[in-house]
Amino acid sequence: APSSTLPGVGAPAAALPPQPCPVLELQQRRSPLTLPGVGAPAAAHPADPARCGSSSSGAPSSTLPGVGAPAAALPADPARCGSSSSGGERSRPRPMATQQQQQEEQEQGQEDEVAALRAIYSGDFHLLSQSESEGITFQICDVCNNVPLKVTFQLSPGYPFCLPDVTISSDQLSRKQCTDLKGNLLQYAETFLSHPMVYELMAWLQQNIQNSLDQPAEGGVNQQHQTSAEDGIWTALLHLDHMRAKGKYIKSIEKWTSDLRLAGRLMFTGKLILILLQGERKDIKDYLVVQKTSKVDVDSSGKRCKEKMISVLCEERLQAGQRRLTNFAVKEFASECELHKEFEALGLFDLYDKFVHF
Repeated sequence: APSSTLPGVGAPAAALPPQPCPVLELQQRRSPLTLPGVGAPAAAHPADPARCGSSSSGAPSSTLPGVGAPAAALPADPARCGSSSSGGERSRPRPMATQQQQQEEQEQGQEDEVAALRAIYSGDFHLLSQSESEGITFQICDVCNNVPLKVTFQLSPGYPFCLPDVTISSDQLSRKQCTDLKGNLLQYAETFLSHPMVYELMAWLQQNIQNSLDQPAEGGVNQQHQTSAEDGIWTALLHLDHMRAKGKYIKSIEKWTSDLRLAGRLMFTGKLILILLQGERKDIKDYLVVQKTSKVDVDSSGKRCKEKMISVLCEERLQAGQRRLTNFAVKEFASECELHKEFEALGLFDLYDKFVHF
């Protein structure tokens, strides 16, 4: 046979018989490696003795290459998983904080509504009582279609998610008429559940009391053809304590007066801020509600807040000799004398003398 030696190379060593490879045998005996949550295993790679090592028993290893023994499974954390350790039920949220927060919001909402009503009705609003257990009780005296009414509201702690307790009395209505009027009023109030409703109920009385007057009853007075005391142009003078976000505040006032078709003046003299409004009385009341319930200014920390420092100095029908305004304007006066001249030009010098104080 030809020699397999190369030139310059010595005689070849005697051929060694083939020896079995222990690593390959171990690889053949091993079962394929599978991972939890993974489908069919990938084809096995040749074993690397330096990385895999060998098992004396021949049992398949469950460890990954380069990774130590697998960590024991961690027990479920009920606080994070939402299940209890006893029965696996989802833990229920604690209702106490939510209920307390809801109660605080309801109380704040009642206080805001009462403050708005006090500003709207001024001297016709009377706070009777206020407590945490009984809620707030107040009375509003108003003239509806020339009929004087005394309407008492009791706002329970659950208001406005429950109806207020209402009492209606009048010297010109019989007891039956007052009872019927109350029943219809409470039926209308059901459409406002979960929302402030007292002002809406008073507006409803203004529009619907005539239906009760039309019903014949002893002691009742039919005023169907008489002019309503609410008709005509009214003048209101308001006082603001301060404005922090002055530019935004002025734009809001201009928009509200435009939407409600109100004329008047926003007047600045030093720290004194006055708002003069002219228009229908209902529109003036609507303006007061909007200004008291809107977040129109900011507090000392810069957070948006509602107007709680507004007061109604007067509200009266436009008198003879008083000028009827046709627009709303913003004016700043350098002195008290200039402001006084403005009131004189409008024919409202008597309002200035009674209510404007520096």
